[in-house]
Amino acid sequence: MSSITSRRSVLFGAGALGASMVMTASPSAAQMSSHARRIDDLIARMTLTEKAGQLNLLGDPFRFRPQNVNPLDGQGDPARITAMIREGKVGNLFNGIGADAGRRIQRIAVEESRLGIPLLFAADIIHGLKTVFPVPLAEAAAFDPDLAYRTARAAALEGAASAVHQTYAPMVDVARDQRWGRVVEGAGEDVWLNEVLAAARVRGFQGERGLADRDALLATPKHFAAYSAAAGGMDYNTTDMSDPTLRGLYLPPFEAAFEAGALSVMSGFNDLNGVPASGNPYLLTQILRDEWGFTGFVVSDYTSEQELIAHGFAVDGRDAARIALMAGIDMSMVSGLFLEHIPGLVEAGEVPVTRVDQAVRRVLMTKAALGLFDDPYRGCDPERERLVVGSREHRDLAREAGVKSIVLLRNEGGVLPLKPAGQRIALIGPFADDLDVFGPWTIWGDESRRVSLAAGFRAAMTDPALLTVAKGADVEAALDGGIEAAVAAARAADVIVLALGESSRMSGEAQSRTEIDVPSPQRALAEAVASLGKPIVVLLRNGRALELSGAVKDADAILVTWFLGGEMGHAVGDDQHRPLSVRSRPDLWRCDLWGRDAVPGDPALGRRGHPVG
Repeated sequence: MSSITSRRSVLFGAGALGASMVMTASPSAAQMSSHARRIDDLIARMTLTEKAGQLNLLGDPFRFRPQNVNPLDGQGDPARITAMIREGKVGNLFNGIGADAGRRIQRIAVEESRLGIPLLFAADIIHGLKTVFPVPLAEAAAFDPDLAYRTARAAALEGAASAVHQTYAPMVDVARDQRWGRVVEGAGEDVWLNEVLAAARVRGFQGERGLADRDALLATPKHFAAYSAAAGGMDYNTTDMSDPTLRGLYLPPFEAAFEAGALSVMSGFNDLNGVPASGNPYLLTQILRDEWGFTGFVVSDYTSEQELIAHGFAVDGRDAARIALMAGIDMSMVSGLFLEHIPGLVEAGEVPVTRVDQAVRRVLMTKAALGLFDDPYRGCDPERERLVVGSREHRDLAREAGVKSIVLLRNEGGVLPLKPAGQRIALIGPFADDLDVFGPWTIWGDESRRVSLAAGFRAAMTDPALLTVAKGADVEAALDGGIEAAVAAARAADVIVLALGESSRMSGEAQSRTEIDVPSPQRALAEAVASLGKPIVVLLRNGRALELSGAVKDADAILVTWFLGGEMGHAVGDDQHRPLSVRSRPDLWRCDLWGRDAVPGDPALGRRGHPVG
């Protein structure tokens, strides 16, 4: 670690990168010693079932729990989970938000269970809670760790005010196969950029005043490890690589996240060289613990320890629990296998109680670092939740982040900047006036605050009547009469803007694509419109790099506009004259879509790594 630490200290030591690279404050030695004594006393008084309960993570059935991200897990009975909390059989809940309900749930654990151990509340807060920021891959294209820090900080403020203690982010998987759907959740293909943004996002989530601060979220870098190297770009698939490749390409961003203060990590679904990551002692113990000295806890991904059976690595649930626990998994997500089997495994002598105690200690020490033993009701103030969540300040930041995330790929013949006055514009495509702007992995986004491209354009134009909007085609299907209507709109315009690309359902988990191109109905639309011979600007909406061809590739100007979050339309349209960062090589430049406030860009931003796309 020393060589990487030394190199990173040079990288982070000065200039713009150094501004947000302050280490997250940690509890003092005296505080941790006091916590350790309290926790040792608790462990000494716990039954095996209560110990297993602290390692058991279940879905939160009490608070708003969306069904669009995880399969149904059969845990949605509040009465059943209430009884389990009282009996010490569950110590952690995830994917529920809400301050008032959070207090009621926590009271069950603190006041009605035998030992009064507080619950840990976790959630998938990937790129925002109610305020949705650009998808992480888009934000990476800004090459701005301070921006990544600030958006993570804002997401943490909203999450922490909604009775959440932990987020399952950032994803720090280096992704080089664009067929893999989860490219959208990370920082792309460059190791160094992944390291820098991993550290920035961890510090943003956790803050600079310590995890016990009311505004901190425990960060959870994922997926440990090499998950993004899935064969064929197929999600959940096998990975096969040499040790130098593992250590030189896929592990450095995790180490950067731990150096920044992350005290939890999520294991991957994949296997590595034939050994599933969630049952892999080489990854979870030798590297993570023995070499790096990681002291936090490892949480399995959604039933990934149970999937040791599907891997052919365990014969049944009991065997899977034993293998995962002994490999280094400390907390079981959803499957319930640890709760079901740990007592019997210990009593049969197949798992030493010292290993169970070690896992429990790691979980409880993290709860202590979060201040939950001193203030179990942190984040449970509905008035603060009302003031913080979805604030004007956060929406302004979402807009700024969207502006800075856009990438210019081409501008031939000076078609850009557009003219805010006196220019007839046809905005055409399936994304011209739609509201699919959040992108994948947005669970709680405020859908009432989604700004479409058409709305953003109208706000930016002096005479909005000069904008004509035509859908032309659906994302993956032709639209009856769509091309004819689009061509008619284009014929009456001075410049054509095509809003093309992927829907949010085409990127993300379990959304691998064998053909990473603009779907054929949209390509046909582009060809028809291009036949008019008028200037064309393409706005690409995508969660991965896309192969461009034909009229799309040959457009006069091409901008990658990704999924920019709730303020997408304003970020692209820029009705407040805020500078829109658009980057191309070798000469980077910065201006808004309409040419206002143009200033020179900083070529140094493009020297290390580059946005895929």
